[in-house]
Amino acid sequence: MTSTDRPARAPRRDATENRAALVQAARTLLQADPDASLESIAAHAGLSRRAIYGHFPSRDDLMREVVAGGAERILAAMPSRADLAGLAPASRLAAIAVTLWTEVSHVRSMAVIAVRGPLVETVATVFAPLREQVRDACALGIADGTLRDDVDAATLGRLVEGACLAVLDEATRSATPGDAGRRTVVLSALGMAGVDWRTALLALPATLPEDPA
Repeated sequence: MTSTDRPARAPRRDATENRAALVQAARTLLQADPDASLESIAAHAGLSRRAIYGHFPSRDDLMREVVAGGAERILAAMPSRADLAGLAPASRLAAIAVTLWTEVSHVRSMAVIAVRGPLVETVATVFAPLREQVRDACALGIADGTLRDDVDAATLGRLVEGACLAVLDEATRSATPGDAGRRTVVLSALGMAGVDWRTALLALPATLPEDPA
């Protein structure tokens, strides 16, 4: 058997655990300090700085894995197409907005890094299915007259996304409490979509799930 015929060897258990420990340490420290050094991340994981480079060639590579993993977990928690199918367009947007807030409110600093930092394209790729759901909800609302129709669905979807990100930025700066943040992100998303805030406010009790334990 030649070297090219040999099956790839699975990573050793300790190497796999070390990589997971580094990713978890990075999540923890970057949430507290977005500028946390590789040395501090390695120390938090109980490893040397040199050990990091056995798994991640650079800090950006480590950041990319942390951010992409977080985005995938958030995407998995979002309502499915089946969950949204029976809802009116505005209710679809509200369900997406409030679930997104619930998932990111406890990791706000990392969320800001993900959507505003150099890895924004990585996050955009993971979130492509979510953006499609937002665009579909906007298209339905434009068609049935319940959402503003002065822009096309793709543009309106981006505007709704921008409104949610603006709430995240402000909530991170001002340490907005969880319930207030959830209310604000729903009102901002629906307001950008053309729903009067008083009308949106009436729907809030049905669109605000409990925070996870």
